[in-house]
Amino acid sequence: MGAIEDVYDDLDADVPFEEFEAAVEQKVEDMGGLADEETAAMLIAHELRDEEVNSVADIEPGMDDVKFLAKVMAVGEVRTFERDGEDEDGHVLNVEVADESGRVTTSLWDQVAVDAKENLQTGDVLRIMGRPKEGYSGLEVAIDKVEPDPDAEVDVEAVEEYRVEDLTMGASDVDLLGVILDVDTVRTFDRDDGSEGKVSNLTVGDETGRVRVTMWDDTADRVEELEADQTVEIVDGYVRERDGDLELHVGSRGAIEVVDADVEYVPETTDIADLELEDVADIAGGVIETSEKRTFDRDDGSQGQVRNVRIKDETGEIRVALWGDKADRDIDLADRVAFTDVEIQDGWQDDLEASAGWRSSVSVLERASGGAGSAAGAADRDAGQGGLDSFDGGSGGSADSDGAGGSAAAATAASDADGGDPDEGGVVEFTGTVVQAGDPVVLDDGTQTRSVETSAKLRLGEEVTVRGVDRDGTIDADDVF
Repeated sequence: MGAIEDVYDDLDADVPFEEFEAAVEQKVEDMGGLADEETAAMLIAHELRDEEVNSVADIEPGMDDVKFLAKVMAVGEVRTFERDGEDEDGHVLNVEVADESGRVTTSLWDQVAVDAKENLQTGDVLRIMGRPKEGYSGLEVAIDKVEPDPDAEVDVEAVEEYRVEDLTMGASDVDLLGVILDVDTVRTFDRDDGSEGKVSNLTVGDETGRVRVTMWDDTADRVEELEADQTVEIVDGYVRERDGDLELHVGSRGAIEVVDADVEYVPETTDIADLELEDVADIAGGVIETSEKRTFDRDDGSQGQVRNVRIKDETGEIRVALWGDKADRDIDLADRVAFTDVEIQDGWQDDLEASAGWRSSVSVLERASGGAGSAAGAADRDAGQGGLDSFDGGSGGSADSDGAGGSAAAATAASDADGGDPDEGGVVEFTGTVVQAGDPVVLDDGTQTRSVETSAKLRLGEEVTVRGVDRDGTIDADDVF
């Protein structure tokens, strides 16, 4: 048995021996005597062992040449570059293809790239043979051979303008319009080659969902010029996966620009009453309590910071811990706020609490019109909408049509109080809604707020009357009823 027969017997391929032998002889001739029959047979065998993968999702870096069927989703622009030591420029074209299992970027080179740019269209179905590798934006396939197959069908829709729900692993050349929900700061890190890199994040949303955006190096600095509620267009992004979630990445070839467009994001939130320990959930509600930011020392000697707020929806209330940069977010009483991807943990006195860490976003959906003094009015405005119905809190208080939360009775009580003018330092009486519990308590009657020193345990949203001596604008309450 000759060398060709030996190689053929070891080959597990559906090809007749006569065709294999003819291919070997042609290979010997093509190589001009540089290969004998055994070497040529092994080369042909290697070509026949190309892996026919079942789907795009089966392609992995490190595979030998793969063959697969996919539909053209997007055709990029031909890029020209100089080759070292050669007079003739090179050309490369990225084409994004997909099947029902996912997407992958393919690259074509030189004249093939130029011809493909002129002839390929979105929606074309291609039979591709190429070499998988780890590329700039994830997995890429460098194409060795490609041909159209107009009779084949691939059941996937081509997307020209992406929405969040259209994003899939491996997508590249992604243009997406969204409203900024949350913005983080620029962070630096050391690369393996000793250089310093930069990264920043923001979260954007549209009517179909939200996605975390990761920006690298020079593009990372854009985050310092952006803020929540702006509408932006993300250009030439690519999709990667982190901790099981898809992220949209933007590198040196991409951009983020503020645009004049209206994009609506409506969070799908979980009712506070339905939250369970260890859930990761999206929640929203009206802010009924805030605390000052606190700093603390980590085990590694660095400093961290945290701030707590308490929100309430139609079903209940919960404390939310804002960690890191999120502790600096401008959140006030009566604001309506959404928190995404918060972790539900054990809190103080066996209550559940929500932790907003690096994965979370914080979005102020609606601002209170005038701070604590408008809390009762905000409660009336949001009642029945999962918002600040908490300020009339089941205590019998009600908001008048002007949003002043029982202000007529409260104002009368205040004007008729013993001592009359609070600036005179006498005994005063004040009726209002508790808009801040703690030290001091703050009451609001719809027209003014008063600080109260008291040992009584009051809850946010209660309507109470206090009586006591006015000391430099703070009521030292002897009676609370």
